[in-house]
Amino acid sequence: MDPVVNASLLLSLADRATGLAGPSAMHPDAWRLGERVDAWARARGLVLGDPDTSPLGRARCERLAARLFPAAEADRVELFACWLTWAFALDDTLDRPPVAGSGSTVHAVYDDLLRAMRRGHAGPGARPLEATLVELWGSTAERMSREWRRRFLAHLEEHRTGRADQAVHRRTRRMPGPDEYPPLRRRACGPFLYDLIEPVLGVELPNRLLALPAWQFLLEGTADVIAWSNDLASYSRESALGEVYNHVIVLSAAYDIEPARACDWVADRIALLVEEVRAAARTVAATLDRLRLSDGEREAARQVSGVLLAAPRAHIDWITESGRYSPSEGSSEGYGGSGGARLDGLASLR
Repeated sequence: MDPVVNASLLLSLADRATGLAGPSAMHPDAWRLGERVDAWARARGLVLGDPDTSPLGRARCERLAARLFPAAEADRVELFACWLTWAFALDDTLDRPPVAGSGSTVHAVYDDLLRAMRRGHAGPGARPLEATLVELWGSTAERMSREWRRRFLAHLEEHRTGRADQAVHRRTRRMPGPDEYPPLRRRACGPFLYDLIEPVLGVELPNRLLALPAWQFLLEGTADVIAWSNDLASYSRESALGEVYNHVIVLSAAYDIEPARACDWVADRIALLVEEVRAAARTVAATLDRLRLSDGEREAARQVSGVLLAAPRAHIDWITESGRYSPSEGSSEGYGGSGGARLDGLASLR
């Protein structure tokens, strides 16, 4: 299937789901943010040489951050864009040999990262990935409670396990079943990135809210919509690379249907899930009185749910302007080569 067709199908979601109908807003400082984030990534050694020659350099992370947080303080939007840049750099590392097909090597990479976070500084001769994580964690954690920090670290561990499982599936060529795929994909999609919504907005969600089934559906459903949208955008390339973690590939294999039909099926599932997520958000809003939340907690819930509801369309809009998925001219980037990344947005960490 032609990548252009994939992109057209993705954009057609705006007609299939009312929750995706309106274009996302853009932070007024987006261009200045781009310059600052690019300078930061270069200074830290995450992007080297001509940015157009690498998926990370072409990602334009600040554009996604600016669409997700069009009215937030510029320095906090910049912090989130730097986190996205780091997340994509980690994604690229985990997609390259020898890490891509080895669960134990994934764990080893994460061992170094988590050890540096706990001691508060990178080790001697640490790679940029480790040093920048310590820097970002220091700038973020100081604003948040111990409970939030524990939640963030737990989601890092969840991601570690998800990526290790994916590496094993890649090596063994084991394809998840249709019912098995969504939770596997979600766990490997960097759930810690959603925790960062709170420090960007300067709020923190209460545990009573986080425990609500409707809130869990709002969060997980949003993550699924973003992940599956990315699967549509990246299907052509991932199919050629023999990838197994893609919703289109999973459905096509499980039900022995043509990829074009599987793409339409995924698009229909996305449209339905978008409306179910919006219904969950309304359930959350109707439940706030029963939870006896403070005014500040209610406002935090309102702000974070607003970002979650806007995130799928922001991600789709970002796909149309980012070059992370498009290989540089004359290149043959893939999971076995020096490129190895795809256009993932918030779903970048599979």
